[in-house]
Amino acid sequence: MRVFSIGVALIVLTFAVVISLNRSRNEVKTVPSWDGFENVYLDNVEEEEETSTTRSNGLDYDFYRNTCPHAESIVRSKVAEIFSRHSNVSAALLRLFFHDCFVKGCDASIILDGSKGDRSNFTERQALPNRTLKGFDIIDFIKEEVEKACPGVVSCADILALAARDGVLLVGGPFYPVFTGRRDSIQSYYNEAVAEIPNPDGNITETLRLFALKGFDEKETVSLLGAHNIGKISCEFIQSRLYDFLGTGQPDPSIPLDFLNEMRINCQQNHNNSNDGSPTAASQFQLEADVFQQLTSISSGDAFDNHFYQKLVRRRGLLFSDQQLMADERTARFVMDYALDDGSAFRTDFARVMLRMSMLDVLTGSQGQVRTKCSLPLDSS
Repeated sequence: MRVFSIGVALIVLTFAVVISLNRSRNEVKTVPSWDGFENVYLDNVEEEEETSTTRSNGLDYDFYRNTCPHAESIVRSKVAEIFSRHSNVSAALLRLFFHDCFVKGCDASIILDGSKGDRSNFTERQALPNRTLKGFDIIDFIKEEVEKACPGVVSCADILALAARDGVLLVGGPFYPVFTGRRDSIQSYYNEAVAEIPNPDGNITETLRLFALKGFDEKETVSLLGAHNIGKISCEFIQSRLYDFLGTGQPDPSIPLDFLNEMRINCQQNHNNSNDGSPTAASQFQLEADVFQQLTSISSGDAFDNHFYQKLVRRRGLLFSDQQLMADERTARFVMDYALDDGSAFRTDFARVMLRMSMLDVLTGSQGQVRTKCSLPLDSS
């Protein structure tokens, strides 16, 4: 039965890729709601394949076609295998990729682990915004399989980028091309992770500022945050909204009473046991799995559609920072557009902005390295 499930997941993923590519070549001009996305980007992909022209940022489509031709299919099959048993892998990989790209670019620095060597240096994984991230073991597993086929060739950064895209496809999200050729960072950036990853309690001004630092405008910010339509959100991140909003000792007054009660029941956590959320030096070194097991979580959704925006319009966003998208006209108008659409506008825009994010400040050429074990730089492997 397990083999059957894996086969079905792989067929679904492959079918989704083929359909997306065929639409880009044959149908996009007759489907106005797709706004030409596939035509714009996938036609460029075909041109890349035909001319073998390297992109200005050093990435290329099917970068490993000569050095490791089966790399992408290995990633695809392993993500499908895991998805067949754990459908929440899509949200985990997507969040892991976002947190990686938002700190010094898409370089797999988020995966580096301080469990070996000098523990006086914190890593990104230990930063407060990253303490509930999952999926590190998945990337390690996929990397091991790729290493068997092509030792020392395919970067962890590329594996994470490809796996995140394939996870999006498996959960019903849109296809977007992933250019490859990234190299891995040799260091992790704890301080930058603390300062530059958007805070779930942040107001709209702060959220827009942090996204703008990465080159994203208001519409792109709204599109990217639509990734919260799948997966689960730790109750740690909404606890203050439920019991002590902005230190008032009261819940966030913007939350409808019925929704407040629903979240409190789902989280099942006594607010008397809450803390100030500031990690001590000791707690920073707790294993991610141990930290996550101590927390309860609440589902943000299972389908990759526009229900996230519809909930925001009804004031039922889980995170304060998400609900804040309705607090400013610069973002609220895009939330309304997505909420009232049939979902195609969001999917098109999400694919566009994911393609952009996947190329943020990448390391290429002789920069960085290609790790053989994703959690450790080469000199520590």
